[in-house]
Amino acid sequence: MLKSVKIKVPGTSANCGPGFDSIGIACTIYNELELTLNNSGKLTIEIDGEGKNNIPCDERNVVWKSIQYLLRKAEKKYNGGIIKMSNGIPLARGLGSSAAAIVSGLMAANVVIDSPFNKQEIFQMATDIEGHPDNVAPAIFGGITLSIDQDHIAQCLSFMPPKGIKLVVAIPSFNLSTKMARRVLPNMVPLQDAVFNVSRTALLVGALCKGEYQHLRNALGDKLHQPYRLGLIPGMEDVFNKALKNGALGVALSGAGPCLIAFTTEKMNEIGEAMVSAFRSNDVDAKYVILDIDSQGVHATEI
Repeated sequence: MLKSVKIKVPGTSANCGPGFDSIGIACTIYNELELTLNNSGKLTIEIDGEGKNNIPCDERNVVWKSIQYLLRKAEKKYNGGIIKMSNGIPLARGLGSSAAAIVSGLMAANVVIDSPFNKQEIFQMATDIEGHPDNVAPAIFGGITLSIDQDHIAQCLSFMPPKGIKLVVAIPSFNLSTKMARRVLPNMVPLQDAVFNVSRTALLVGALCKGEYQHLRNALGDKLHQPYRLGLIPGMEDVFNKALKNGALGVALSGAGPCLIAFTTEKMNEIGEAMVSAFRSNDVDAKYVILDIDSQGVHATEI
């Protein structure tokens, strides 16, 4: 009898200002994946929602590649399958669509073959595929994650802040590839810029752990990546300023962008509308969503 599984995986926001390639947040925006494996030699992929006209529906599909990656690790062979994807995470916007595809594929395949791998092992596989742990960590473990790659071994600490906080995410109509966003970054930075980020990262983690959100405005400062990406996102500074002026506790680029994120405990709609208006003033169409922090990470759901 064939076994099917349905997986739900959250979107993620990485970097969080100064925590370049190390801090991530799981957000309450989701992709869902239903998988059935077989040996028919035929692959069927159905896609609904975000990216349905852009995502490959053959062996190039990232979800299918991730499924096959785990099956090889488990020494299992399935040459066919049925994949149904329902995507709520926008593509190439800085909300972890690539990580979600990788993680959902790995988790789905794992559950179908009776879960021989634990979440830490799936985290390592996802990091190996993605190349860095900052997005895959929160997608797997949920919450706010602090990740490192120590001698090619991925390590992660996940926590939930003691007080609720809202994420107002402005989503512009254009996408931005991570490859392009990385291309503008320098190979070396001044020592004072490195010190600036180390101190802000420490303050950011402390503020989130203790729920002392009054520190976020300064703690989310960054000199390693955001200044270099300004030219890729029209109106970025204006959007930040409008968000802060309308009550945001702090602002940051979401992942490699172009989504911009504001942290707040109040005035969510006012902040979101101000961010969209600022984008519009720079000839960029945008919308906003209000998200919470997802505490669960990827998990199987009932079919």
